[in-house]
Amino acid sequence: MAAFNKFNTFVGDVAHALHDMKTGTAQVYQVYLTNTPPVASNTVYNTPADLPTANGYTAGGVSIGAITGAQAAGVFSFSGGTNPSWTAQGGSIGPFEYAVLYNVTSPTKPLIGWWDYGGPITLTNGNTFTVTLPSPILTLT
Repeated sequence: MAAFNKFNTFVGDVAHALHDMKTGTAQVYQVYLTNTPPVASNTVYNTPADLPTANGYTAGGVSIGAITGAQAAGVFSFSGGTNPSWTAQGGSIGPFEYAVLYNVTSPTKPLIGWWDYGGPITLTNGNTFTVTLPSPILTLT
């Protein structure tokens, strides 16, 4: 499984109430694919650049669905969701190397974190790529 990396801005965005991670029902979280290496100082959607809409991929990515947040012993966990996936249709998707999690509901579309798959991936016609969400997706301590 690819390791999850947090964007630096995420912690400040939580403090400024840009994310409703407790219930997960008021906001929509999505994952998009990119071949541009993320850097921890990126702040909003499309930095790093999203792939263009083509061959079964839609720019903006896929919703991870309902999530929940819970706190125990001073650790907050963000869990749940549906594993986002894409199936190439009529051509290839990619190359891409990174999957980026962000909050699509907030007007600024703030970034949360990314998974690095360690090398370029090109999804050929008829093949599917799935981001397996860990449980929890992330923790705040």
